[in-house]
Amino acid sequence: MEDKLMLMIPGPTPVPEQALLALAKSPIGHRSGDFSKVMADVTAKLKWIHQTENDVLILTASGTGAMEAAIVNFLSKGDRVLVGDNGKFGERWGDVCDAYGINAERVKAEWGKALDPEVFRAKLEADTNKEIKAVIITHSETSTGVMNDLETINSHVKAHGKALIIVDAVTSLGAMNVPIDALALDVVASGSQKGYMIPPGLGFVAVGPKAWEAYKTANLPRYYLDLGKARKDAAKNSTPFTTSVNMVMALQVSLGMMQKEGLESIFARHLRHRNAARAAAKALGLGLLADDASASHSITAVVPPEGLDAEKIRSVIKKNFDIVLAGGQDHLSGKIFRIGHLGFVSDRDILTAVSAIEATLQQLGYTGFTPGAGVKAAIDKLS
Repeated sequence: MEDKLMLMIPGPTPVPEQALLALAKSPIGHRSGDFSKVMADVTAKLKWIHQTENDVLILTASGTGAMEAAIVNFLSKGDRVLVGDNGKFGERWGDVCDAYGINAERVKAEWGKALDPEVFRAKLEADTNKEIKAVIITHSETSTGVMNDLETINSHVKAHGKALIIVDAVTSLGAMNVPIDALALDVVASGSQKGYMIPPGLGFVAVGPKAWEAYKTANLPRYYLDLGKARKDAAKNSTPFTTSVNMVMALQVSLGMMQKEGLESIFARHLRHRNAARAAAKALGLGLLADDASASHSITAVVPPEGLDAEKIRSVIKKNFDIVLAGGQDHLSGKIFRIGHLGFVSDRDILTAVSAIEATLQQLGYTGFTPGAGVKAAIDKLS
């Protein structure tokens, strides 16, 4: 059916009608007094969702742009850093470091497994000369649905004393609890098309005081992504370059909706949807890539039964139900499909997706479950 597409991927995520209407308005001048008022309100709301009193800066860029800004503003060529690498986006952090001549030591884990905080502890404690300048990790690994233990890894960074902690919170900010000030996180990057409930196009970087000290001596090239410029203009409720005006106005709307729902309710909703998706997969006899202890609240990576290709499942669901699930990346292509349940997603959406998965498995000849078992399991968790 035309115009009935339903996104159940980890980004872009569904956009509420109120935010879509803000996008459809005639633009206003990005240097106007009216837009300055919008920026002031949006900045305050961003600090609320980030749980910080420090700077949260807006870039007209994707989440990867925010990640690159997190590197070039606070590190120098040749710096030694530890990079958590247990998925596509942890791998990307290392690639960005390589591009700028940073000495990135990968701390690896198998895709689908969480990073081991003890490895970070051992490496940081062994660094008696304090040569490690940063520890860089992905909180919610979008490619695998794994949540890394940010709090424990951060505690080891704090014990080191010198290193910054730089965090990719692209699929956790706005979906999971990321208490930036309580944990004294130094740099946190995220993107608009995830938990913020608006389309791709804006990146966000939260910066703490320790990172700003590092900024003073960092020597990597930067211009458009210079967060010092962004900070200076943000103090005047502006941006150093032309921003995506209507995206910022849509963000004002979506953040207002999130404030109305409340942080604890947002986190509880995402946890409930995570639990429902996982329970449904188990009831259908499907595998789960991440274990229960490290499962992201935003994405569930499902392993299909032997003999069924994940891409075939996705294709049939898209064709028959206009529901889009995400595929596996790199060596996981065809081996998993991913259910995105972050942002503007309701209980109804979870049940709809689970029902479509059930129907598709039956159509493809899979008989390893009792019809209705997945829906029942999801309902039990949702209620």
